[in-house]
Amino acid sequence: MASLTEIRWHGRGGQGAKTASILLGKVAAKTGKHIQAFPEYGPERMGAPVLAYNRISEDDITVHCQVTDPGIVTVLDPTLLNVVDVTDGVPEDGTLVVNSEEDVATIKEQLEFDGDIWVLDAYGVANKEIGRPFPNTPMLGALMQATDLLPFENFVKQIKVELEKKFAHKPEMIDKNVAAIKRAYKEVAK
Repeated sequence: MASLTEIRWHGRGGQGAKTASILLGKVAAKTGKHIQAFPEYGPERMGAPVLAYNRISEDDITVHCQVTDPGIVTVLDPTLLNVVDVTDGVPEDGTLVVNSEEDVATIKEQLEFDGDIWVLDAYGVANKEIGRPFPNTPMLGALMQATDLLPFENFVKQIKVELEKKFAHKPEMIDKNVAAIKRAYKEVAK
């Protein structure tokens, strides 16, 4: 299963880590990839740390457990960097995509991680484009820039279809979330 990509999402309840994982999985599936997208959390409390996972592969996925050695980690809440070891299980050549106002060098030093780190002020992007500080869709845009998981234009086209389903009752949120994804794709720094 050499083509398997595993992603771990770190967030807090209410930030959309589970939703981002599921949206990514649905879009990847539409491109013909095999996927898994699932959360892991204890008691559902707003603000409590949560994990979500993705597996994306060209081949059938035969493992059915949490992701312990992700090649990619996405951190939706910068306060988790002081609470959780977000680099646990990540190989030296892994990729971290972090929501933070700090620069890459500061995050690299804080985490003592020499792999690939990308940083985006996802709260800032969300506030500007969506009008609320939900980091999940901006972090999807940052993730697309930081990795070669899916071609960006195709990703945007397919994510819009998924957002149309999710926000059928709030159509104005579709364009706002797409704008946040596009802005994040351009603004994420390495």
